Amino acid sequence: MSVIDNVLSVREQHRAQGEGYVLHGLAAEAYTSAEFYKLEQENLFAKSWTFVGFVHELSVPGTCVPVEVAGRPLLIVSNERAEIGVFHNVCRHRGLKLVTDTCNVKGSINCPYHAWSYNLDGELEAAPHFGGFRIQEVPGFKKEETGLMPVRFALWNDWIFVNLSGDALDFDEYSKTFADRIQLLDTSALKPIGKIDLGEVKCNWKFLMENFIEPYHVPIVHDTTAAGQPLKDHYTISDGRCLGSAVDLEEQKDTTAKSSNLDMSARYLTLFPNFALGIYLPDQAGVHLNIPIAPDRTRQFRVLYSVGDQNYTETDKQNLCKLWYDVHKEDHHIAELLQQGRSSPVMRDGGLMSPHWEDSAHAFQDLVLKAVAG
Repeated sequence: MSVIDNVLSVREQHRAQGEGYVLHGLAAEAYTSAEFYKLEQENLFAKSWTFVGFVHELSVPGTCVPVEVAGRPLLIVSNERAEIGVFHNVCRHRGLKLVTDTCNVKGSINCPYHAWSYNLDGELEAAPHFGGFRIQEVPGFKKEETGLMPVRFALWNDWIFVNLSGDALDFDEYSKTFADRIQLLDTSALKPIGKIDLGEVKCNWKFLMENFIEPYHVPIVHDTTAAGQPLKDHYTISDGRCLGSAVDLEEQKDTTAKSSNLDMSARYLTLFPNFALGIYLPDQAGVHLNIPIAPDRTRQFRVLYSVGDQNYTETDKQNLCKLWYDVHKEDHHIAELLQQGRSSPVMRDGGLMSPHWEDSAHAFQDLVLKAVAG
């Protein structure tokens, strides 16, 4: 039996018997198997709308940001008009990866192998000596048809999504339930105030997403940093591709920007598969970028936003980044222990999940299985 067949079989054996019954998680192989990870790359990340970056980081013309989706090198480019494009990060000549680090190319993207060059709209400008010394022309070779291969992408507020397969639903339709759920946030007033590089986390990407979605762990893992968000005030959200939780507090502070812990009403919402948005009412938000790099490794960043004009001092920004770094590291410790626990035969059946607190995380797992199974 293949890994995917085994994971599906375990899931089917433990289907919920009805509302209120205990739920079961995914079989351990879903978090440890190279075969399952490969299927996720091919059937999930390549065919969905995958979150890859932030628009504000490409505001300067000529900015190039290399990213990887489903194991394929891509390149996000800001052209001379500061318009964003996304391409396969591969020279059309011999397939060299063109850009390895974020940079500004000042006009052209040049291949370091044979000096082929592309403009910032992905068009081939030159193929030096391709037909002989100082000759570019070769019968059957058309420069206008040999530019960088484009990738389907969508810009939504400050966020960049790509669809490698090119056949996902229109992004507006794909993201509708999520967009409806965040209408309480004035996305036009979002202003980035800091980015946190959270490094490489020694866990499967799904553990970070599931942890963000469910509120059950909050008073235990974040007993100090989220002391102002009691579990009794939380509830879960499961709405198509929008999965998460929320907390509504009776007493609302005037500002969250300078809080020393999480003590405000909030929404913790994800757009399947890897976009995670935290809304902290009334004037703060944060977005996670989770990048799977191996079955047991994930790269993570977080961008912090103010909502509207806020008078942030540099000290305020540093304190806010420190708070969120601490919160994430609390989650990372747990996620890495979850990963280690999947080596135990006890977890072959996926373990148990609360039908009250973890139903939205369970729904996320179902979306993963549906995508992976094709």
